Amino acid sequence: MDTPLKRLLGDKTAKVMESALSLRTTGDLLHHYPRRYAERGRLTDLAALHIGDHVTVMAEVMRTNVRPMRQRRGQLFEAVVGDGRRSLTLTFFNQPWRERELRPGRQALFAGKVTDFRGKRQLNNPEYQLLDGDAEEVVEDFAGKLIPVYPASEKIASWQIAKAVRVVLDTLDPLPDPLPETLRESRELMALDDALRGIHRPASVEALDRARDRLKWDEAYVLQVALAQRRRLARMEPTPPRVRVPGGLVDAFEAGLPFTFTAGQEEVAARIDADLAASHPMHRLLQGEVGSGKTVVALRAMLTVVDAGGQAALMAPTEVLATQHARGIRDLLGPLGMAGELGAAEVSTRVVLLTGSTSAAARREALAALASGEAGIVVGTHALLEPDVVFRDLGLVVVDEQHRFGVEQRDVLRGKGVQPPHVLVMTATPIPRTVAMTVYGDLETSTLTELPKGRSPISTYVVPPEKPAFLQRAWQKVREEVAAGRQAFVVCPRIGEAEGDDGLEPVDSDEEARRPPLAVMDVFPALRDGELAGLRVEMLHGRLPADVKDSVMRRFATGEIDVLVSTTVIEVGVDVPNATVMVVLDAERFGISQLHQLRGRVGRGTHAATCLLVTEAPDGSPSRERVAAVAETLDGFELAGLDLRQRREGDVLGATQSGRRSRLRLLELLSDGELIVAAREEATALVEADPDLAGQPALRDAIAAMLDEERAEYLEKA
Repeated sequence: MDTPLKRLLGDKTAKVMESALSLRTTGDLLHHYPRRYAERGRLTDLAALHIGDHVTVMAEVMRTNVRPMRQRRGQLFEAVVGDGRRSLTLTFFNQPWRERELRPGRQALFAGKVTDFRGKRQLNNPEYQLLDGDAEEVVEDFAGKLIPVYPASEKIASWQIAKAVRVVLDTLDPLPDPLPETLRESRELMALDDALRGIHRPASVEALDRARDRLKWDEAYVLQVALAQRRRLARMEPTPPRVRVPGGLVDAFEAGLPFTFTAGQEEVAARIDADLAASHPMHRLLQGEVGSGKTVVALRAMLTVVDAGGQAALMAPTEVLATQHARGIRDLLGPLGMAGELGAAEVSTRVVLLTGSTSAAARREALAALASGEAGIVVGTHALLEPDVVFRDLGLVVVDEQHRFGVEQRDVLRGKGVQPPHVLVMTATPIPRTVAMTVYGDLETSTLTELPKGRSPISTYVVPPEKPAFLQRAWQKVREEVAAGRQAFVVCPRIGEAEGDDGLEPVDSDEEARRPPLAVMDVFPALRDGELAGLRVEMLHGRLPADVKDSVMRRFATGEIDVLVSTTVIEVGVDVPNATVMVVLDAERFGISQLHQLRGRVGRGTHAATCLLVTEAPDGSPSRERVAAVAETLDGFELAGLDLRQRREGDVLGATQSGRRSRLRLLELLSDGELIVAAREEATALVEADPDLAGQPALRDAIAAMLDEERAEYLEKA
């Protein structure tokens, strides 16, 4: 499988394979699976073709024509091919001999880029492969009923890839099988060699399904064994237990809370207590709906570590969020968080804030408090990663909105402990179970699904372009809420400068020519002087100075600002219970999960809340469907699943960050959920029985091939 392709295919073909498709070895080629299969005699639906796509279609020649070109010397050969309902024009310049091959009635595979000429779709100088010829290679490549159609490029056509695959398969020795024989027998899985031949040259649909199922097992099982080994190694890593101290900070904290934990919070807190009391580091993912109370559970864990003589660090992705966290923690702790100050409780600790905008004097004081152990809790941004940030005894690392950080950043903070600290990562972006088991498979996962008592429901509505009166009603709704003593958010996709979008997620666009996204710097003065004139309107975005951002958030939190016009800088962590209405402008420019996160900024108090999604997307477009999906449900896990289906899974081993190809080619983290669960169970049992895989050399090799040095480092840090 490691044989260079040039040994079998020659230098010229191998160079094209590498430059066009990044295929270098026989293994790369054999894992370049067909995208779909054309069924012999069943023509491709030409209605599904889009301008600009590079396609491979099966079609029948309907008629041909040779005529002189108008603008230059020579002849133009045109062939019109069809699927029985629609047609596509093929054009060849100065190649009249094509008429001998492309006779009416002949079927072929045609490959090329779809272009438009005077309203007609066409392929210019397409590659083609006749399917009803007598040539030996046609019989060899397309002997079966199902014809593989490969992901191809302008440099190499699908049937050229099929020919290369045939050459490799014809010379391939029997392959060592990474799946244990007992597993293959119990799951009724075919051998790897048969599966690779079956997916490239399937004898039937049933045979293809069996081959795909087997190869999905390879992807799921090999990864789950690697993750099971990581979990086992983590359990063997020593660290001091952090046991809850009776009569300490945790007891005092719980006694002073103005609310009681939900059943879900109690359950998660108990699991974290057990993790912290163990002699190996906790590695736990805490996920939960927006407003489900993750932060207070994390604070309880931090206090447990402080009680046990350690320190805790909470890292947030933005200064706004870090500042809000620090303020919220101090408010929750009261005298318990005022160690060294007048009015501090008898049992107390100190909370410090460290961001890029912390003044030099405050920074020196915070660093000294951390180094001496006087400060038990530090809240910060990337500033916590600086070399001069030294802890006396870092016992717990909490990473909020962990997807905003690279694995290297999390690893730097974790490395500041004298001994490996416990790690708790949090996300308010719901993660479907099988995704968590795969993407975060080396973490134990806890989920909070209940909302604390007293939270109000959020009504969500789409404000569409075809009903302009709805937009005026939206601004009227904002005025009504402010008149009732409430507050509002208006969210825009960008700041207004060309340098970037301040956190806007990339989403697929289905409109070719659209105006630029609305910007805070344009919308703010327009609303202040127009629809919302007379209200106290302010703006907030990520490029404002830190002291200005902090001032704006403080005044909004205390009710001095009626309407905050902002970018997605308020997406996570901002907690203003009095805010009851949000207007999201250009909602189609945001991802599904991001819209759900934004919506979570309202409805955090006891008053009914409204989220209005203003969109320019036309009815029936994919963008409009995304926005409508958010309006139809408050279930973040349902939306996360839809988001994942639209975006695809990406790579779970860091290929997106490293620029490498994804290792998940067939496995789909949502639709293959049962298979992933079964693979995890089988993998865990195997690693417990044979931790080093001494009895599974082929499986060891498969893991080594999947986890090259770069990917292994990524997984180690993640």
